[in-house]
Amino acid sequence: MDIITALRDDYSRFPNDQTFSLYVEDVYFKDPVFEFRGRDRYQFMIRFIKTVFLNCKMDLHNIQQENNLIRSDWTLNWNSPLPWKPHIAVPGWSELTLNDQGLIASHIDHWHCSKSDVFKQHFTFKPRSARNL
Repeated sequence: MDIITALRDDYSRFPNDQTFSLYVEDVYFKDPVFEFRGRDRYQFMIRFIKTVFLNCKMDLHNIQQENNLIRSDWTLNWNSPLPWKPHIAVPGWSELTLNDQGLIASHIDHWHCSKSDVFKQHFTFKPRSARNL
């Protein structure tokens, strides 16, 4: 299976059953919140998402490869574990750099919104329907 197919499959299952073997042991990861090295830390982060976020889903809009660079465009959706379970949507893209063996050596996520925009989504309340008034 080629890496693009494997990544498509991972996105469709996210955050479940991810193919961590696609990543080098000391993979570099960065997003607007976290920055670290290590496949074990990456696995921990995915486990955290799987445990804390409710109804987590990654919608893949596009994925393309040019030489050793892969770009994927996506929207990450979940419900926050707050009592009112707000829906959170973070649109963004990933830049994955492959090493000479075709493994992911760098995974950098970018968001199309600010961290404060994501925070505000936790406190956006939907109006009650007319029948609940």
